[in-house]
Amino acid sequence: MNPITVLLAEDHMIVREGLVALLKLENDIEVVGQAENGRQAVEMTRKLCPNVVVMDIAMPLLNGLEATRQILEELPTTKVLILSAHCDDAYVAHFLELGAAGYLIKQTAANVLPKAIREVSKGKTFFSPSVSKRLRVHQQIAKEPGEFGTKSEPIRLTSRETEVLQLISEGKANKQTADELHISIKTVEKHRQSLMKRLEIHDTAGLTRYAIANGVIESSVQVTIIP
Repeated sequence: MNPITVLLAEDHMIVREGLVALLKLENDIEVVGQAENGRQAVEMTRKLCPNVVVMDIAMPLLNGLEATRQILEELPTTKVLILSAHCDDAYVAHFLELGAAGYLIKQTAANVLPKAIREVSKGKTFFSPSVSKRLRVHQQIAKEPGEFGTKSEPIRLTSRETEVLQLISEGKANKQTADELHISIKTVEKHRQSLMKRLEIHDTAGLTRYAIANGVIESSVQVTIIP
């Protein structure tokens, strides 16, 4: 039987190495690639077509939420398993809406990860016990689908808008953002203006605060505000 192929997307090298060491102990699981940011995760998934992508949320250049969206739009048969320190209801809700197959928090016991990978590779879902419990509670009290995690419908940004927002919020200048996304500086500026208009935000600091509040970047990320 062929092993379950796995791509690890995690920006902290020590965490990646620990996950690789853990999964090497499993005869039926093979780590075929490691990505240190969301953009690399998307590119490597296109190339390697792994059965399962183990995805962190907070990563540079492209966060795990947007990387998951792009991967599942292009490769819907690939299963994405979230492994993150964040367990906020809104994070879980966003990933479930995108089609993620499971959600583990990093405090979960190490022996749960291989089991989760096996389950999602079969087309099943898998959640950390604490996440699963909260899901059940929300399902019981929800009056209609879509209430889990938020009471108001958030503004839906396009993939490109989310990419531009993240790079701006990480302190990248327009030229750096343009180079990273392979678009013109003028196009970056148009996206910036569009974001400010749609979100009713009037400066870069406001965009950064919005990005942090909505999980586009972590609050611990050190950014330089460029007017």
